[in-house]
Amino acid sequence: MADIRTHERLADVPAVAWDALHDGRNPFVAHAFLEGLESHGCIREEWGWTPHHLTLWDGDELVAAAPGYLKDNSHGEFVFDHAWAHAYARYGQDYFPKFLCAVPYSPVTGPRLLARDDAARRPLVEAIIATTRDAGLSSAHVNFHLHDEDEAFGPEWLSRTDLQYHWHNDRGWRDFDDFLAAMDHKHRKNIRQERARVAREGVTFRIVHGDEATPRDLEVIHALYLQTFAEYGNHPALTPGFISHLAETMPRALVLVLAEHRGRPVAGALCLRGGNTLYGRYWGAFGQLPGLHFETCYYQGIEYCLREGLTTFEPGAQGTHKIARGFLPTPVRSRHWIADPAFAAALREWCAEESTEVGRHAAMLAQRSPFRASP
Repeated sequence: MADIRTHERLADVPAVAWDALHDGRNPFVAHAFLEGLESHGCIREEWGWTPHHLTLWDGDELVAAAPGYLKDNSHGEFVFDHAWAHAYARYGQDYFPKFLCAVPYSPVTGPRLLARDDAARRPLVEAIIATTRDAGLSSAHVNFHLHDEDEAFGPEWLSRTDLQYHWHNDRGWRDFDDFLAAMDHKHRKNIRQERARVAREGVTFRIVHGDEATPRDLEVIHALYLQTFAEYGNHPALTPGFISHLAETMPRALVLVLAEHRGRPVAGALCLRGGNTLYGRYWGAFGQLPGLHFETCYYQGIEYCLREGLTTFEPGAQGTHKIARGFLPTPVRSRHWIADPAFAAALREWCAEESTEVGRHAAMLAQRSPFRASP
């Protein structure tokens, strides 16, 4: 029987052993990324995040692991369960703390049940339930998991589905003109006009990887990140130390899009690259210029993917405006184990209704595709 252990610091788990449990194609589950969030002040108990990583060991060999956290709120998760928390409160029960298996602040689909083989995933899921129950927590949640991990979850786990908007090069586009040629006239013209506005303003772009970025580049991208959070009144979690850490430990995974106007930085986007996918995570701007957001966040990323041979671009959560720019509705999923049987039964019905509505919405959005039908 595997030995179950929990860890309050990912640094206590050897990086080589952790990274041997995944194929390295998703940068967000890399030991360097997750441990960097902790060691550089991005994960804090006072913000509702307490590391509680779960591992299974066969003697001295790590056979499975789940990046886990005890959560005192639902901030930074992107799978919204505020209604569930309110329902618990109405009946005098505590929804928080809960157990969350996810990547903090990152609504990115990827492996969550890290394991040396498929057989080790089911015991890992059982360990999540046992740990949650033994701690007296209300629930356990696994956000943005892979389709390949479905079989590890038993029927006691509720399933939720949502939509994001992703770009896929499944037609073999060679360059941006090729990509535009697949669209109808209206959408092709609109994108060309948006790009032309930015060019007329004299904005220039650089795309650099972590090992190509200067200290000034890293300072600028963090300042742009802070600017966005200040504008929306949200709390910025990423620190300058963490971004420098990514540049040092994951140099080719970190991708920065940097825009300059009249010799000064004006906008930028922080992305990560893994396998065949580019992940757009944060953007910011010091000023408003027509089309700047779309060029920085979407079109520069698409051009990068086409140039580098990447087939998928995930620019972040939400945003139906992305459809007109070539990002089509894509389902993302999560799983939820509820300790209270009565709440579990009620939420199962709630999840089924939500899934039906998401399906209807996806079908409606599919009709808004900018692409002409394939011959």
